[in-house]
Amino acid sequence: MKPAERAAALMRARLPRRAIVTAAGLVALLPAARASDTVRDLLRRGGVVLAMRHALAPGTFDPEGFRLDDCSTQRNLNDEGREQARRIGGWLRAQGLQPARVRSSPWCRCMETAMLAFGRSERWMALASPARSDAQERAQRLQELRRALAAVPAGRFEAWMTHQFVLQDLAASSVASAEALVLQASARGGSGSDGGVTLLARAILY
Repeated sequence: MKPAERAAALMRARLPRRAIVTAAGLVALLPAARASDTVRDLLRRGGVVLAMRHALAPGTFDPEGFRLDDCSTQRNLNDEGREQARRIGGWLRAQGLQPARVRSSPWCRCMETAMLAFGRSERWMALASPARSDAQERAQRLQELRRALAAVPAGRFEAWMTHQFVLQDLAASSVASAEALVLQASARGGSGSDGGVTLLARAILY
């Protein structure tokens, strides 16, 4: 390999990369810019949900005895997390993308991420952390999310702000803080589906 070719290959290797999951279930690692382009095109087409884990909130779980009506008792965003949320909103505005609906877990770190990114949010218990839920309630919430996903029409998309464990249940995928998944309803058992949900793409949008 010539020196110039080696240099070009090295530069490509250093580019940040994101996984794109196709409807056929194939996974390809793409440069972050291309992953973002894929997300943009899918959102413009519509019939999908931009499902996100809340921005950075250092630590794990919530303090003992936390209350949903008191943010001071919960694990919350730090300054880096707030900046992540603002940059996500900036990216969406730069693409001319506006969700038809913004829904969020009632946990403060999710609500704050949604408000900073989108300027609005609806509290929705279906997106809530399963920390205080039994197996039956968790299954009911998952069913509600699948029904809502299937109801999103072509030409529009919704934004959902939630938690790692909810996205794991819904899309069978681990998600980093502030990472976005583009989800679409699919026939149960169909190619690339997981209980009626297809993961079309994922990206860091900030």
